[in-house]
Parts: sequence; structure tokens; C-alpha cells
Amino acid sequence: MLNIGDKAPEFTLKDKNGTDVSLSDFLGSKVVLYFYPRDNTPGCTKQACAFAGLYEDFRKKNIQVIGISKDSVASHIKFAEKYNLPFILLSDPDREAIEAYGVWQEKKMCGKTSMGVVRTTFIIDEKGNIEKIMPKVKPDTNAAEILSQL
Repeated sequence: MLNIGDKAPEFTLKDKNGTDVSLSDFLGSKVVLYFYPRDNTPGCTKQACAFAGLYEDFRKKNIQVIGISKDSVASHIKFAEKYNLPFILLSDPDREAIEAYGVWQEKKMCGKTSMGVVRTTFIIDEKGNIEKIMPKVKPDTNAAEILSQL
């Protein structure tokens, strides 16, 4: 389990253009790293659109926004184009970052238990350390809540 003050686990994943992106690429900037279950689902779309709507406010504060899910690069392209998402979406089909950050967990829905990504947001400081962990966030208020705290 990760804790506040821990070094954020490094990763290198493909973005929606198929380019490798590493967490260490953003040293010197704060990073809002949010994990979400799936592109084009109601909650994930609300969350992504909320981040998109506040994206310029994050940029003015030199804060990078990165979303990660198990979806493919092709899925991320369609999702980003459909909703005009200006921030980085990373594809983690092998759950490299998802498991390193501990967000692959047992979930219960409609009486069924399964494994999946639990919607979680991490704020990582300029030195690459975890500054805040926000588990089980609300998709429509997560972006505004973070911005108000930073």
C-alpha cells in the first residue's frame, strides 16, 4: 500500500498517440495522476470532462493531468477525440502502473464481486513523491476538489 510521502512508482506507458510517457518526464511539476476503470462509461466520461473543463486552470498552476486505464491506445484516441480531452491519457493493458499504485482491487457491483480499477487520484509533488491520495473519488467533483486544494 502506498502512503503519503512515498516515492511515486515510476512507469512508462503509451499515450493516445502511441508515444512512451514516463512519470519521471514530469519532475519539476506537480502531477495529478488519476486512475479510472474504462473509457466511454458514464462515470469515467464525467470525470474526464471535468478535468478537461478545468485543464487551463491546472496548466496555469504548472500542474500536469494524467489519466490511466487498462484501455488500449486506440480506445484512448476515440475517447479523447469524442470529448475533446486535452490532457494525457495512458494505456496500461498489462496493469503495470495500476498494480504498482494499488488500484487493482476487488469490487462489488450488483451483488457480484470482481477485480477492477478502483477510481483513485494521486497528487505527486515536483520531486516525484506522493503528496495526497484520494481513494474512491466522485467522478464529477474530483477535478474541482483537487484544484481548490492546490
